Amino acid sequence: MKRGKKYQDSAKLYEKINLHDVKDALDLCLKTAKAKFDETVELHVRLGVDSRHADQQVRGAVVLPNGTGKSVRVLVFARNENADAAKAAGAEYVGAEDMMQKIQTEGWMDFDVVIATPDMMGVVGRLGKVLGPRGLMPNPKAGTVTPDVARAVEEAKAGKIEYRLDKTNIIHCPIGKASFGEEKLQENLDTLMDAIVKAKPAAAKGQYIRSCVVATTMGPGVKINPARFVAAV
Repeated sequence: MKRGKKYQDSAKLYEKINLHDVKDALDLCLKTAKAKFDETVELHVRLGVDSRHADQQVRGAVVLPNGTGKSVRVLVFARNENADAAKAAGAEYVGAEDMMQKIQTEGWMDFDVVIATPDMMGVVGRLGKVLGPRGLMPNPKAGTVTPDVARAVEEAKAGKIEYRLDKTNIIHCPIGKASFGEEKLQENLDTLMDAIVKAKPAAAKGQYIRSCVVATTMGPGVKINPARFVAAV
């Protein structure tokens, strides 16, 4: 794969095979943020589990202490007083069958998070083939199916992110923007890793945290020594 000049220059800043502590890894990662926009910093964690087995799934949600730096558009499926509460909490879009039809007939997808009250899942369930592949389907484990929609909206706005395994047993999550600086990014990273460690399935065998990598949107990955997190499992 042919890489751009900025990427190649960034890759020369360190040895890609070396493992770093979190502070040094984030410092190196920020030095690779050379794009003209405020790059997102992402964490990629490979786990020693098998996502093909239901008892080894790792999924949940956590509110990052410093947010993600991204403006989040929230869609809430609710009725009556729950709909009013969602609007008061700052949800951009609130509705029921009308929102379902808008998505189905118009292909409307101008939202980042979907929240629903339990009684609305019969309606939302019809959108499974649309929302599911995009990771937007409301889920109780992620706190997006809840009777307390106001709190869910507030958490989404504050920087709540969902983490889940992909088919290769890796979790990919944003932990902020390059402009946050090393200290705030480390606080977010530690919060996310603490949640992932606590979510270890009982059926998981062997080393749970296999590898950790941080990278900016346009930069190369920097490896974090997983020993720090292995000790916490």
